[in-house]
Amino acid sequence: MSTITAPSTADTAAAAPRRRRVLPVVRRTAWLLNALFWSAFAVLEAVNHGWLAGLLAVVFFIAPDLTFLVGIGDARGMAKGRLQPRAVPYYNTAHRALVPLALMTLYAFGPVAWAPAFAALCGWLAHISYDRAFGYGLRTKEGFQRD
Repeated sequence: MSTITAPSTADTAAAAPRRRRVLPVVRRTAWLLNALFWSAFAVLEAVNHGWLAGLLAVVFFIAPDLTFLVGIGDARGMAKGRLQPRAVPYYNTAHRALVPLALMTLYAFGPVAWAPAFAALCGWLAHISYDRAFGYGLRTKEGFQRD
């Protein structure tokens, strides 16, 4: 004969820290898979549409990190890993996945049909996804990594 009992508070308390450790791993794995998908899509666009599509994919893959150059002259004495606060709005805008996704939606339903533009957006999304997969997210207004 078996009886059903409610889980003890010790069981639920032990599950909470485990869930906090597993969720970031799952989230980063999803971002990594997303990054690999967009990288493959950018390469496919480059192969199918020529060198200009490949060049724009590479340029847009690198471009979001060029926002570090804003305020580079004021970077002396900053803590390691901290971004110059003046560069934070540019960095955060360039590293939001919704920006290239919205542009892709406009591309899909808009009058523009230029494949290198789509390849560039694939490169941009790949960059954002790799950053998230490796733990580099958006920044606080002071320039530190958000949790």
